[in-house]
Amino acid sequence: MATGRAEIFLVEHYRRIAHRRGNKKATVAVSSSILTIIWHLLSDPTARFIDRGTGFYDNRLDPEREKRRHTRRLQALGCSVTVEPAN
Repeated sequence: MATGRAEIFLVEHYRRIAHRRGNKKATVAVSSSILTIIWHLLSDPTARFIDRGTGFYDNRLDPEREKRRHTRRLQALGCSVTVEPAN
């Protein structure tokens, strides 16, 4: 639970899972990730932990892909969609 207040990648990982699955499952998932990181660090003396940062998922999103995904989703719901750039 302490990772929820830090500024590291695991915070975003927790929030993304908690949003979909709930707090308890997110806590277990992040705990598992922490144990995996610890195992890799202890098993390989040359391994180093490099934090991906809290914006890791935001940087991976392709804006065009997101537009297409949301457009298809709205069309599936029966909406007519036209995409215009914001001013």
